[in-house]
Parts: sequence; structure tokens; C-alpha cells
Amino acid sequence: MDSRAPTELAHEQQRHLKKVLGRFDLLFLIIAAVVGLETLGQVSLFGAQALTWALVLAIVFLIPYALIFAEVGAAFREEGGAYTWVRDAFGRGAGAIAALLTWVTQPVWVGGSIALLAAETVNTYLVPLRNGSPADYVFKLVFIWVTVVAAIVSLKRGKWLPTVGAILKLVVLGLFVVTTIVYAVQHGVIGLSAGDFSPTLLGLFGSAPILLFAYLGFESSNSAAGEMRDPTRDVPVSIARSSITAVFCYLLPILAILLVVDKDKITGIGGLLEAVRLVYSVYGAAAQTLLTITAVGFVFILMSQGASWMIISDRVQAIAAADGAFFGGFFGRFHPRLGTPVRVNLLSGVVSTTFLLVAMQMSGDNVAVFAVVLSISISTFLLSYLLVIPAAVRLRWRYPDVERPFRVPVTDGGFAVLGALSFAWVLLGSWVTVFPGSLEALFGLDYDFRAQWGVSRTQFEALTLGTLAALLVLGVVGYLRGARIRGARD
Repeated sequence: MDSRAPTELAHEQQRHLKKVLGRFDLLFLIIAAVVGLETLGQVSLFGAQALTWALVLAIVFLIPYALIFAEVGAAFREEGGAYTWVRDAFGRGAGAIAALLTWVTQPVWVGGSIALLAAETVNTYLVPLRNGSPADYVFKLVFIWVTVVAAIVSLKRGKWLPTVGAILKLVVLGLFVVTTIVYAVQHGVIGLSAGDFSPTLLGLFGSAPILLFAYLGFESSNSAAGEMRDPTRDVPVSIARSSITAVFCYLLPILAILLVVDKDKITGIGGLLEAVRLVYSVYGAAAQTLLTITAVGFVFILMSQGASWMIISDRVQAIAAADGAFFGGFFGRFHPRLGTPVRVNLLSGVVSTTFLLVAMQMSGDNVAVFAVVLSISISTFLLSYLLVIPAAVRLRWRYPDVERPFRVPVTDGGFAVLGALSFAWVLLGSWVTVFPGSLEALFGLDYDFRAQWGVSRTQFEALTLGTLAALLVLGVVGYLRGARIRGARD
């Protein structure tokens, strides 16, 4: 039996898909999902060298990674993206793990980091929303379930929330950068010497996971490949354009933050808006009104970002379920009229809500919870690429006869080198995310765990390793329950 052949249920469900995504939609869906405003403040905590490492990773990681997946995404166009690639390369068991890690990252991230950041923005810039109050819980829960509803409605309609959010994101970042230039002319900037930009191992271990998280995901639109009008042409172009856009959307705002906000006053949860508030002073009496509008737009951007990932990642898990890799096909159903995986969408909402409630009990400090939950999201996402990147490399030589509308102009050996380079960076990022402080200790670097994370090592490891252990159990049980759907294909 062909290991690439989808199960009967997967084949049946793909009939419900509607081809509604064009090149315009793909570009803004990826920008909405991947260009993360929540990472700007967190990576800026490492000072000017964060900019150096962002530029280094753009060259030695983002370029080879984007080339690999521009080729793979245009050649292997089955709905499900990362799951189908890993399945075709290494089998359904490996595909099940990759799908689970890819999918669960998003509800954990939405229910933790994004909901917390949105609530903190409302509390700081719009209306009082005391952390842990009934109003705080209601806001965060409504925020989560709006992203879920956006993923449930038909893609033809649901795609507009990410699209509008992506456009608004570019406007906000552009206005911030331009305003920072005006502010710098009027008031000067914080003095940064060449030495401040010098890269260090401490800065590498701290910023690399965040930057990798920021640079990963440009191929994620392939989870909806069956809903694209022309993936062979649109995927490579969308990856190229969104990757270039992302580099500027990270480098310029990070530099702007560092130029106007003292390093000791930058917080991970509010770094961008802290800088926005400062530079908006150039608008005089209109500054407060513009800040309020920007804060509202910021919350909307975060919501669209969460919705875009729900749209993308839920399809990966739904196809895995339909293919017998997760709970016997129950979660592998696409709504016949909407064409969306409603059951997985609802599961994402439940997971997101549960994780929010658990995380909020860990600490009364939104800043600490934000950092820890973001780290957990980063860990699951990076771990998925320890399977996805090798799968992409193996697909090139395992299926040499598959038509490749875009082919990276290197030999198979050269393609493997690109994959090895990308894999090495992801491996480093995965390790320091799951075990922060371990490499610092190995190299004799000072590392104050509580000062870095705001919680004890025990609390951090309990939530991080506990989440990974729960995922392992869920994945094993889900795969075993899918045996009937898989039938003779294993």
C-alpha cells in the first residue's frame, strides 16, 4: 500500500474544501500569522545585540529555510502541509507527532501569550482591567473564542480578519518607525556604541529561540493547500515576499525600540507600545488620541494573528485525524457547507481556555506568565521542525519524479546542507527553550533564573515539561485510537 495515499476518510473530507485562497490572500495570511508583535518587546530585552542576532539569523537561517520550503510547498500540495510532508517522508507515526506539536502550539500561544498581551494592552492604554478580576477573565475568554469563531466560519469569509489585521499591522509598524525618526530628530536617541551590538553567547542563547519562532512558519499556508487556487505558482512567491517583509518588520521596529527606550525599562509584554507612547509625544495634543487608536488596533492585530494561526494549524491536525493519526477520525471532519474543521476548531478553543486558566494560577504577574507561556509555545513549535525540516530534505530524494515548479538551484547534497544548517539552529533553539540556563552553565555564564523568568525553576519546569508530557500522552492515545481509520496502510 502506498504510504503517501490518504485514507478513505481523508480523501472524502477533502471534497468539502473550497478553493478560495489566491496570492493576495496567502501573502497577508502569512504576514498576519508569522510577523508577531508579541516578540518585539521580548527580544528587545537583550539590547542592541538582539538586532545583530536578528540580522545573522535572517541570513544563515531564514534564507536556507525559506528556499527549502518554497520548493517543497510548491511540489507537495496536499491539504495538511507539515503533516503530509512528514508522513510521506517518515510514516504516519512521525507525521502524527509533527502535526500535534504544530497544532497545539497555537491554542497554547493564543490562550497564554496573546490573550495576556491583549489584556495588558487594554488595562494599560484603554480601560482598567485588573489582572485576575472577573472582567479580566471575561476579556481573555472572549478574546480566545473570537479567534475560534474566525476559524470556524468559511475560509472565504474568515480570511478577511487576518487580511485586515495584516494590513493594519504594517500600518502600525510603519507609523511607529516614521514617528521614531521624527522623535529622534527632535529629541535625539539613546546612545548606542558599536560594542552594544557585539554578539555574545548569553545574547545568542536568550534571543535565538524568540527569533527562530519569529522567522518560522512561512510555509504554514500549505496546511490549506487544498484550498489554494494555484499553489504551484503562489506558494514560492508568497514565501519570498512574506519573508522579506518579515525581516523589515522585525529589524526596523527592534532598532526603533532600542533607540528610544532605555534597556532597563523595556518589558517583554509591553515593549512595542512603551516605545510607541514615548515617540507619539511628537504629535502634541493629539498624542493621547493616537495612542488610544493604536492600542485598539494593536488588540485587533493580536486577535487577527491568533485567528490566522487557528485557521492554519487546525487544518494540519484535522487532516492528521482524517488520515488515522489522531483519535480515529472524530476530529478529522470538515463541515460540508463551511469547509472548515469545526471539531478541531472547538478543541483548540477548549485547549486554549484550559491553558489560560492553568497559566493564570502560576503567578499573579502578567509579565512573568507571558514570558513563560511564550517560551512553552516556542518549544512546541521548534520541536515540530526537528521532524519537518528533515522530512522536507528527504522528500527531495525519496520522490525525485514529483514535479517541482520551483527548484532550489543546488544538488541534492547542497539541499541537504541547507536542511542541516536550518536543523542545527532549530535544535539549538529547542534545547535552550526547554532547558534555559543549561548552556549558560556549561559555558560558565552568569544566569539568574528568577530574574530572567519571574518564576522559580521548579515552576517553569513543572509547566513546560508537564505540557510536553501531557502532549506525549495525548499523541500516543490519539494515534492508537486512529488504527481503525489507518487500516492496512501502516
